[in-house]
Amino acid sequence: MIEVKLHDIGEGMTEGDVLAYFIREGDLVEEDQPIVELQTEKMVTELTAPAKGVVKKILIEEGKTIPVGTTILLIDAEGDSRKTEAEEEKPQVSYHFLQAQERDTRGSQTKAVEIRGPKRIKAAPYTRKIARELGVNIELVEGTGKNGRITVEDVQRFAQREEVAATTTEEKLRQNQSVQETNNKNPSTNLEVEVEIIPFTGRRKQIAKKMSQSIYTIPHVHHMEEIDMTEILKFKNEIKQDVNVSVAAFFIKALTISLSDFPIFNAKLDEVKEEIKLEKNVHMGIATDTQEGLIVPVIKNANKKSILEIHKELKSLTERARNNNLTPKEITGSTFTISNVGPMGSIGATPIINYPEVGLMAFHKTKKMPVVNKHDEIVIRSIMNVTLTFDHRVTDGGNAIAFTNRFKALLQNPKLLMLELI
Repeated sequence: MIEVKLHDIGEGMTEGDVLAYFIREGDLVEEDQPIVELQTEKMVTELTAPAKGVVKKILIEEGKTIPVGTTILLIDAEGDSRKTEAEEEKPQVSYHFLQAQERDTRGSQTKAVEIRGPKRIKAAPYTRKIARELGVNIELVEGTGKNGRITVEDVQRFAQREEVAATTTEEKLRQNQSVQETNNKNPSTNLEVEVEIIPFTGRRKQIAKKMSQSIYTIPHVHHMEEIDMTEILKFKNEIKQDVNVSVAAFFIKALTISLSDFPIFNAKLDEVKEEIKLEKNVHMGIATDTQEGLIVPVIKNANKKSILEIHKELKSLTERARNNNLTPKEITGSTFTISNVGPMGSIGATPIINYPEVGLMAFHKTKKMPVVNKHDEIVIRSIMNVTLTFDHRVTDGGNAIAFTNRFKALLQNPKLLMLELI
């Protein structure tokens, strides 16, 4: 008997939520077949069968939170071989098909009857979730993706067809009318407060735990600054014909340079050992908003990559984050995190640090504003607010201001930024 356990698939993972099973007790599963969907601290992932066998017992109910090391279900690998031996004793019978003798009033004839095993569904966890929310049996959906993979669009099209087929009947109208008449006769019924219950599970629950851990452990301090983005935006537009690079890529590159000058912000505090660990490389976390909630994919060794390389990786990671297609390695190991909330319209915020990091910087909306220049002239400039949140246990306000000023200088003078890359 094989015990399928929740194992640590990420950095420091301690527990996970069982979201959904793809199999039932008694099903025959193949090795590496997805069997259960889990929500970890940072992502939705699938657990696969370690071996071929029969699902003997499902031990954990859907929706339960369990610690790492908990046995989720049992697979009987020997049960598969016993079943095969029993089947071999009956001629013309196999797992995939059998020959059944059927008789009718005209005489005796043999018909081939096909019996299929559990259908292996090729679909991402996010696609499965959408199917559950829409009430769609994903086994009935035909996949149009690569190698027959079921996409979100496939599920949505199927749901639309089902909705058209399920037309409202006259009986339902009569029932609704009857309920309305009953409510009119009993006014007290109309006074009842309607409440929608949303399960506090999955990623939302994990985000809550992570944020609570950070805010209750770290003394947060926020330093805010204005940055004149006029010159960097002009430079970005000048090179646009040759290469179109997002402004966020410039943010990240300027930060890697600033972090090399102020490594105390690219660090982690180990309270047990009473030491501060300064990271040599910058692994930049990208706070990304998705339908499932916040997730932080990571650009590893961002300090060693060009602006163009950062741009390409940033685009790939954020797109896959929104489609729930990130691997555990891509969402762990960050040493500093950014939150680019400007495109959403934010003009200011006090973000929470991505524990156990020391700092996080948020970039807000860039707006054209009147500014008095060095010649006392009023000119229009593109101004962006930034917020640096830092751990006051590890460093102080003076360092925070100097670090932010270094970052500001690089963005306000693109030539200086380019010189740092030579």
